Amino acid sequence: MLRFHFLWLLVFCSALNSSSARHAPFAMRISCGARQNIHSPPTNTLWFKDFAYTGGIPANATRPSFITPPLKTLRYFPLSEGPENCYIINRVPKGHYNVRIFFGLVTLTSFDHEPLFDISVEGTQIYSLKSGWSDHDDRAFAEALVFLRDGTVSICFHSTGHGDPAILSLEILQVDDKAYYFGQGWGEGLILRTATRLSCGNGKPKFDVDYSGDHWGGDRFWNPILSFGQNADQRRSTESSIKQASKAPNFYPEALYQTALVSTDSQPDLQYTMDVDPNRNYSIWLHFAEIDNTITGVGQRVFDILINGDIAFQGVDVVKMSGDRYTALVLNTTVAVNGRTLTVTLHPKGGSHAIINAIEVFEIIAVESKTLPEEVRALQVLKNSLDLPHRFGWNGDPCVPQQHPWSGADCQFDRTSHKWVIDGLGLDNQGLRGFLPNGISKLRHLQSINLSGNSIRGAIPSSLGTIASLEVLDLSYNFFNGSIPESLGQLTALRRLNLNGNTLSGRVPAALGGRLLHRASFKSMWYTWATCMRAPPFY
Repeated sequence: MLRFHFLWLLVFCSALNSSSARHAPFAMRISCGARQNIHSPPTNTLWFKDFAYTGGIPANATRPSFITPPLKTLRYFPLSEGPENCYIINRVPKGHYNVRIFFGLVTLTSFDHEPLFDISVEGTQIYSLKSGWSDHDDRAFAEALVFLRDGTVSICFHSTGHGDPAILSLEILQVDDKAYYFGQGWGEGLILRTATRLSCGNGKPKFDVDYSGDHWGGDRFWNPILSFGQNADQRRSTESSIKQASKAPNFYPEALYQTALVSTDSQPDLQYTMDVDPNRNYSIWLHFAEIDNTITGVGQRVFDILINGDIAFQGVDVVKMSGDRYTALVLNTTVAVNGRTLTVTLHPKGGSHAIINAIEVFEIIAVESKTLPEEVRALQVLKNSLDLPHRFGWNGDPCVPQQHPWSGADCQFDRTSHKWVIDGLGLDNQGLRGFLPNGISKLRHLQSINLSGNSIRGAIPSSLGTIASLEVLDLSYNFFNGSIPESLGQLTALRRLNLNGNTLSGRVPAALGGRLLHRASFKSMWYTWATCMRAPPFY
């Protein structure tokens, strides 16, 4: 009986520990253009076959960098399929994610060697590819920390006229909800785009997985840097264990702190300079561990940290602040940068030398307010009903990023809902076919509709009469038939109506006709309607 209780206790404790252990983070990796799932060496990483794309063409890929995943295909998006193309991935659990996009080169001589385009995540532009990206390992991808709250993620690629966007892979990797918390202002309204991530004193580029890092770290890429400049520093390394490294919420790999750069007598300052986009805010994370065996206690190495010449941290003593040697210390600060460079300087005090193990720099990007979901759905219905040409695209969000709104849809910010809304449709003379759906009334903020000069057929939807804000309605020179809906008489804001060039029949609705007789602004429409109807419009 005693043995039974002992075994039950072991099982109970085991179950308790198992239930309290953290579940594995959500991870979705897509090999763009692939027709089947792939396991890539050397880590046997699973990449799902291509799905969730709005368009594009699969093709064989050339990897621009040896850090690029060993995948053989990509998906590219020719301008003929529209300026905006996306991956829209559903069933993504609510949480905080590291979203990473690797770019590729199409293996065809007829293609631009290095396409340049913009990238947005959830309607917020995070990156613009710059010329020369294919020659630098840390520019072969874009990466950002994003909160996802509605079960989906949209990753869009926006043509800029410099080649067709070509995407090798996508990764959506869950991280801790508090990862990279930096204090006031941090939260769901911000995106942190990775500007650089350096492993100091290390000679090999590595991902977290190469460091045997915790999966909750988001499998970060660490670019190696052996020196900040000729004769400027010396490398240090250790095989000793590092305390306080891989812990929540950032879960840094322990090995990150086992290499470092140390300044010298001839160059006492350690200084790193990088190019940045001007007039932005940056979150800077500096990593330290005292791994130099010549330093044995508190006070033997003290230095100030300056960002662009301004003191960010004064009197840094790694042993004192971390609590011991071989113990991780992370310092974070946020700075506004007006120029095009960001310089981190470690200035030793009292004749000592400075040390640093790693550097991370993120651009802080304010999340764009998105378009009202019901209006996005209504535009998608309209797109399908009118057989909108592929050149329009109409993928992603119609109003954001603001640098790339949809052609033919005008946007206005609604301060009540704090969302973008559609206040105009300008799709005249675009070769549209099909019919005008009743669901157009879901675009309830419309002030102007111009669909003239197309080949739209069928009846004029009576639901148009419910768009109370509508001021201009031009459906001329199409193939509309039937009668004019009585509901148009409810459009009290309407000041211009053009229906000529269709095959309409019947009478003009009394309410609408009465207003035409009493408003000078409608005078010009008397002849248009009378001609269109081929009969006296009023009795």
